[in-house]
Amino acid sequence: MTETQQQNNKPEQKEVKKKKKGWGRIARWFLIPVLLVLALAGGMVAGYVVLGKQDISSVWQWSTWKHVYDLVFAP
Repeated sequence: MTETQQQNNKPEQKEVKKKKKGWGRIARWFLIPVLLVLALAGGMVAGYVVLGKQDISSVWQWSTWKHVYDLVFAP
């Protein structure tokens, strides 16, 4: 018999799901969102300071991003 035929003749085994440990949940619920926020902040700084050649202090001002929003979505 071929290998695939032998595998088909074996009785089906039920898969046993393992419960994830506590650290997996911590990483999923806390670490990943924190990394996403850090990536967003890094992208804002890289885009505004490096590509836009502007001052880094104005990256964190609300008026800067309101102005950018108005430029993008202006009628």
